[in-house]
Amino acid sequence: MIAFILLIIGGLNWGLYVFGWDVVKFLPTTIADIVYLLVALSAIVEIFAHKKMCRMCSKENMPMSTTV
Repeated sequence: MIAFILLIIGGLNWGLYVFGWDVVKFLPTTIADIVYLLVALSAIVEIFAHKKMCRMCSKENMPMSTTV
């Protein structure tokens, strides 16, 4: 859950950056680096753990492959 929340924060920050608002720039450099590191680690955790945690990606919900 923490990884998911950090990914939301990171995604919103990137979205705001497009409009010229860099929320993280208001933080001290060390804290900003820690935030960026935590968001990156959260993405890695989600990459490897997503299929296990996601109800939509479970084997029961996957469409049957059709072979021609």
